[in-house]
Amino acid sequence: MLKLHRTAFAVLAVIAFVLPNARAQQPAAPVPVSAEDYVRAHYTKYEFRIPMRDGKRLFTAVYVPKATSFPADRGPYPILMDRTPYSVAPYGEDQYPPRLGPSDEFEKAGYIFVYQDVRGRWMSEGDFLEMRPHIDVKKSAQDVDDASDTYDTIDFLLKNVANNNGKVGIWGISYPGFFTSASIIDSHPALVAASPQAPMTDLFMGDDGYHGGAFMLSANFGFYSSFKPSQNPETPKPGVRFDFGTPDSYRFYLQAGSLAGMDKFYLKDANWLYNDQMRHDTYDAYWKARDLSQHMKNVHCAVLVVGGWFDAEDLSGPYRTFYAINKFNPGTTTTLVEGPWVHGGWSRGDGSHLGDVQFNANTSVYFRANIQFPFFEHYLKGKGAALPKAVVFETGANVWHNLDAWPPKAATPKTLYFHAGGKLSFAPPEEAKSADEYVSDPSHPVPFVGYTTDTVPQRYMVDDQRFASTRPDVLVYETEPLEEDVTIAGPISPKLTVASTGTDSDFDVKLIDVYPNNYPDPDSTMNGNKRILDGPPLHMGGYQQLLRGEPFRAKFRNSWEKPEPLTPGKQTAIGYTMPDLYHTFRRGHRIMVQVQSSWFPVTDRNPQTFTDIPNARPEDFQKATEQVFHQKDAASGVEVLVLP
Repeated sequence: MLKLHRTAFAVLAVIAFVLPNARAQQPAAPVPVSAEDYVRAHYTKYEFRIPMRDGKRLFTAVYVPKATSFPADRGPYPILMDRTPYSVAPYGEDQYPPRLGPSDEFEKAGYIFVYQDVRGRWMSEGDFLEMRPHIDVKKSAQDVDDASDTYDTIDFLLKNVANNNGKVGIWGISYPGFFTSASIIDSHPALVAASPQAPMTDLFMGDDGYHGGAFMLSANFGFYSSFKPSQNPETPKPGVRFDFGTPDSYRFYLQAGSLAGMDKFYLKDANWLYNDQMRHDTYDAYWKARDLSQHMKNVHCAVLVVGGWFDAEDLSGPYRTFYAINKFNPGTTTTLVEGPWVHGGWSRGDGSHLGDVQFNANTSVYFRANIQFPFFEHYLKGKGAALPKAVVFETGANVWHNLDAWPPKAATPKTLYFHAGGKLSFAPPEEAKSADEYVSDPSHPVPFVGYTTDTVPQRYMVDDQRFASTRPDVLVYETEPLEEDVTIAGPISPKLTVASTGTDSDFDVKLIDVYPNNYPDPDSTMNGNKRILDGPPLHMGGYQQLLRGEPFRAKFRNSWEKPEPLTPGKQTAIGYTMPDLYHTFRRGHRIMVQVQSSWFPVTDRNPQTFTDIPNARPEDFQKATEQVFHQKDAASGVEVLVLP
């Protein structure tokens, strides 16, 4: 669960000069000017402790352009905010960061930048709550949430920061994305533009905490081993990364035992934030109160919702936010942007590739210069034109699209059906009886990558799945080579008919693009596909590129609130929806679907007995034989939206 802080990118300015006596002196060597020096030279920093309506004060750093910084634009300037739980460091009015704003374009365009420690974090007063629940009806000054904190902050800034133009924008990525979304509910009249990016929206329903009822083990443990409650007011201290004692996270988590035991022995019961995530393993009142999508009302500002097709942390949050704003605020201008990015990947790098997969375009650079910057310029300064309803990148074909709706109106549902012999096609099965089976063993779970790692590498979202397709506990269904392109756009919905000898099981479904065998190998000098020089060569022929993969815990098949055991041997329908995608399977490629019952340690192990999983005992973990049916009266497949 990677929650992004403001990333720092150094900017190098070179000053060269020639002394008058050129004969006696050679030109002086270039003198590097740091990015921090650039910010210091062009902005004046102020620090405020802004009072909230309940009397608590939130620490806020404000950077105002100097009178001589932008001769062509002397203001007044709009305010652009970022509210974060990760600290607004550096602290002190004589201390400056290496960059300001969402990207380099803003720093040189004339903005007042505001960064705020949210309530209860670092130098801000109050108590911190994980994804503080929104209060729809506030009955007193003590009823505070992130919407009211933002409202009070904006009110203060407009009155106390000179040379502002009365317009405010806000943006944030991941956890700051949540604070951005929360800030625009019942929004202040001066807040005219907001960009929640990879916003945490509902941690149980597909964001960082749980996917399909399965606990996102590696990401959660990795995050909460370092993200801990702060004893505010205090400034951050250098952190120490958790020592796994091995570079192999698969081995570490397999030997660690139950989730509760991991907390007891490794985190020492010291982080109630991890405990909350781990122990609330059904969709109970704790999670329901934190589903921000149910409160996205009275949003009056223009909204740019940003996500990445391959975001391993907050994949569903952008869609839930986008749909909720449209539902509750039909008159509000809202744009969805989705590109071929990992978590926050649009804010850094060029976005030309992910792992071994090339996109043939600098997608992140394009977003920053041609989407994000013009959005804020339009609403905060009145420049340029508004964006369409959706700006999305089509992978496979590798092109951008401006759309008037998402999903595209022309997309229609079609199902990729499983057939005997590992076949996959859009034709439904005709067999009277047909099924495949495999044995799922929690002691030997299917790994989520084919290499050793002690983290969750973001590239795994497009990694080669050939390592998994050869395992006996993974079912593989594949089309013939496509005779023409097939383009899907929208959510992906597995619909399975299964049976298990266990009383609970996971069913992980992966949608995969299989490259032709004669696909050219990459040039080893290409940056995007560069491998370690002394490592094995990369062969893209036959590459099985993961496009989308999600687990589903069978005990939640009828209710997220009240799980039910499976009846061993009984046919059961499993249906769920995976986050959206816009991808073209090119002519000559194949479409593949893999089905398995573990995906470790990206998700925790299902004991395959109906039990309290966080406290499961070793004897609770049992092998189970899983059946997947593909017959006329019990079909299995994956529904996708296909463009003509």
